[in-house]
Amino acid sequence: MFDQVDPFIGTEATSLPPARGLAGTWWWPKPQVGNTHPGATYPLGMVSACAFSGAYPTGYGRYDLSTEGQPPVLYDHALASGFTHFQQSGTGAIRKYYNYLRVTPMLQPLDDLGQLWDVEDEEAEPGWYAATLSSGIRCEVTVGPKSAVHRYTFPAHRDARLVIDLSTGGLVIPHGRTVPLRAHLETLAPGVAQGEIVVEGAPLAVHVECDAMRWRQMLWYDRRLMPGGTRLDFDRIRPTTLRPFGLMWAGPSEPGQVVELRIGFSLRGVEQARANLEADCGSSGFAARRAATQADWRTHLAKVSVDTDSPARATVMATALYHASIKPCLASDESPYWPTPGPFAFDLATMWDIYRTQLPLLTALVPDKAVELANALLHIAEEEGNLPIGYRMARGADRFSRQGSALAHTFFADLCRAGVDGIDWDWALVHLHNDMRRTYGEDFLLRGRAHPISHTLDLAFAYWCTAVIARRVGDRALADQFTPLAARWANAFDPATGLLHDSEFYEGGKWNYSFRLLHDMAGRIALAGGDDGYVGLLDRFFGFGAPAVRQPGLAPDPHEMAAGYALNRFEGLNNEPDMEAPWGYHYAGRPDRTAEVVQAVVTHQFGTGRGGLPGNDDSGGLSSWYVWASLGLFPVAGQDLFLLHPPSWRSGRLTVGDARLDLETAGFVDPETDGPVNHVQRVTLNGHPLERSWLSGDELRAGGRLIVELGPAPSGWGTAAASRPPSTTVPPTNGWLP
Repeated sequence: MFDQVDPFIGTEATSLPPARGLAGTWWWPKPQVGNTHPGATYPLGMVSACAFSGAYPTGYGRYDLSTEGQPPVLYDHALASGFTHFQQSGTGAIRKYYNYLRVTPMLQPLDDLGQLWDVEDEEAEPGWYAATLSSGIRCEVTVGPKSAVHRYTFPAHRDARLVIDLSTGGLVIPHGRTVPLRAHLETLAPGVAQGEIVVEGAPLAVHVECDAMRWRQMLWYDRRLMPGGTRLDFDRIRPTTLRPFGLMWAGPSEPGQVVELRIGFSLRGVEQARANLEADCGSSGFAARRAATQADWRTHLAKVSVDTDSPARATVMATALYHASIKPCLASDESPYWPTPGPFAFDLATMWDIYRTQLPLLTALVPDKAVELANALLHIAEEEGNLPIGYRMARGADRFSRQGSALAHTFFADLCRAGVDGIDWDWALVHLHNDMRRTYGEDFLLRGRAHPISHTLDLAFAYWCTAVIARRVGDRALADQFTPLAARWANAFDPATGLLHDSEFYEGGKWNYSFRLLHDMAGRIALAGGDDGYVGLLDRFFGFGAPAVRQPGLAPDPHEMAAGYALNRFEGLNNEPDMEAPWGYHYAGRPDRTAEVVQAVVTHQFGTGRGGLPGNDDSGGLSSWYVWASLGLFPVAGQDLFLLHPPSWRSGRLTVGDARLDLETAGFVDPETDGPVNHVQRVTLNGHPLERSWLSGDELRAGGRLIVELGPAPSGWGTAAASRPPSTTVPPTNGWLP
């Protein structure tokens, strides 16, 4: 899969062929741009590095702030003022844009620092990014788990420069700039320096080594050199008092002269930054670090493979798996906020985006990393008082509680059911229990529901998930206490409509949030009037029989947006709450409908090229959906279930922990834009017929051989009541639940 990855997918505005058929009825209100970057990354690593233009939201690219429709253009072509570190991946308005420690190779005077050069001849692969600036300098960067290594090839010049600016951060869009609160920088020896900036309460330390030994090494402040100066210290920096500062090497360059710059990063001081650089690179340079990172990416991406005759579709799949594996950033022993060693993570941006698809993918493919992340979350809860919805490289309370409540509980429930080692479940239960009483949790306990009403669903499911863990540790009393609280999901719905009660919603409306895969789907379907009533709601939501719609363009006016929202329509994969809705049909005995919707998404909403994503990739949440859906599996987060539907490949393979699951088909017809829909006729698992439309987590983790026989028409597979996914029973009632 490594050789098929295209890191440029998603870096520009959505540019896909016009959707037809069912997909043509879906309306996408959110920004139509992937918001990814092509820079060098490491699997779930701490550091990334990429060309920096200051554009929204990763610092790479051409676009201005975008909240709906096509993104406004900031630059008409690719530009860069240097190369920065710690980019977001696929997010929108995350309010924390990093892009620290800008490195700029120059042939101009220091006064020109910050100018934008044309970016030409870009290349990228997992772990490596390269481009030529219009100044004539060839630039390359690679990264390790906690380091970055730059390589610059200069033309002949009498006074070439390599400049590091520690004062920069954030973006050039309004209110996007980040100003350090304090800073320290010092030179230690020729080619060696160290420093630290404190940004939003996070102390980011660097240890820098440069092999331009014949060049002059100088500190600079306010674009003026400090010959002979070895130290800079700044305290109480404000936007009005900030002046740029940094480090520079300068001297004559020969034609093709190569200069390498090695940078170790740490959130625990300059000595640990130096140790991190030593651990990542030793005494080796760019080529060795690039090769090591490439090997690690190859190992990770080999966990999934597919059989297809289409190079384009292979690229989409490989890139989706790559994008799904960049965030969160795991940074063991790096917490700047508490002194003990242990797991630490940042860039959960945010749990609302990743808990349905990406976290189940990490749990399946790299369970050791999932355990590391889970323990990092518990440490955060221990020290800061809550399990975060979003967590960044910044000190401060969780700022994303409006998105959802208690979403980490689904992640922990899946890990608990998987029987993973390395988590103290008694310790976890303490924090999971406490977290459900935060913010909206008090209303839920006192009044039976919380507004925004979607939080009622979050909290009811969190109680169900936490009861699973309580039973594991043998606390039956706590599990029994949580069971009636888990049944309060019904308080969120209006039995007269079968939909959620009117409320405020974080992006979308009550239709988008009404089709969550609950723990009691049998009760949910009964509340909607039974199978026919529930399927009728889903059919309307997905636009079966509806006319085609027009997507929002650049700067859509309020009337256009209001008319679109009034459709109450599936937003494709442009909105996170819609991601699991296609599988609601499984619980009503209509897996054929799931097949139609999923095939329409896979064939219409993903493509090659820079505009190949239908919306923000959201830290890999969108790409993870594609990996699961195209393989013919979809995780029900928190329930350790995997729903089956027609794969989009002739065959595939999934390495789950230490086991391998081979996915094979018979009668497969390669999906096309307007081609026939594949429908499941029969399924066998390890030679035994499988009438039900789901696998348990234990079956998935055991591996084996899953054969899916396909045909052009729906069959009886998965339609019988006994073959539907399991559902927790709640007392039937049309009134208030306790």
